[in-house]
Amino acid sequence: MIELLRAGPLTTVQDLGREAWRDRGISRCGALDDIALACGNLLVGNAVDAAGLEFTLGPATLRFDADCCIAVTGTDADASLDGRPLRPWWRQRVQAGQTLKLAAPRERMRSYLSISGGIALPAALGSRSTDLKAGFGGLDGRALRDGDVLPLAVPERLPAPRIGIHAPDWDATVRVLPGPEYEEFSTAAREAFWVADWKLTPQSNRMGYRFAGPELRRERDTELASHGVLPGVIQVPPSGQPIVLLADAQTTGGYPKIGVVIRADLWKLGQLRLGATLRFTPCTTDEAIAALRDRQATLARLRTALCMST
Repeated sequence: MIELLRAGPLTTVQDLGREAWRDRGISRCGALDDIALACGNLLVGNAVDAAGLEFTLGPATLRFDADCCIAVTGTDADASLDGRPLRPWWRQRVQAGQTLKLAAPRERMRSYLSISGGIALPAALGSRSTDLKAGFGGLDGRALRDGDVLPLAVPERLPAPRIGIHAPDWDATVRVLPGPEYEEFSTAAREAFWVADWKLTPQSNRMGYRFAGPELRRERDTELASHGVLPGVIQVPPSGQPIVLLADAQTTGGYPKIGVVIRADLWKLGQLRLGATLRFTPCTTDEAIAALRDRQATLARLRTALCMST
């Protein structure tokens, strides 16, 4: 088991989410930076979708009661084990009784802890991810608190220690496909959407990021019927300020959709700091598919390379 001596402001159990339940009104949830969690899991010998911990802005302190391997990924949180610095995106052996500390990150937003075997809480609808809005999954459907204890699955074996990878390049630009109502926006609004620096506001959470910038107005102010939405959809409410839906987003909505952040770039949003700015850049469907295939191929190569190293 691991004990949360200091849980931090918003720490949750997350895996890669629930993919098959949106038609039942159930959000996907899962790690906002899914690349970080998937790579961390591969580093410690887990399947990419094993459950780990997502830390938002830290700091946090954990104690382990069994030998295991860990990897801290995502943004650099100055992790230390019994006071000894740990390299981010590296695999590290941990002995029973040792304490891991994460500091508040200097930049970006979220850190992830992957542990050999994975967190062994019961799965809910095929996932251990925490759905904070609906109150299920993870540990009692809530953010973790000081003193919480989490069970760990026992791995078949512990991989060899001390191996690491490079963190993926991050920049504050995401590729976007035009949305169904894109052409309904004025020419000025469409131009502003692509060239503006959009500022992430404090009215943001795991459901969606609200951005401030030029007002985006439609030429036709017709009301839309409620329709299905998914993570990445960029809605524009009457305020004219865009909202990018994230992993915990609702499954239906009625705001016009000016665009959709491509699946391969959603992880970047999970690391955007409150008050920071973001740029949207246009993308074709073929480019979006190619980007997702490239990401999948990168994870497959990493899995092969790590298997060969153990």
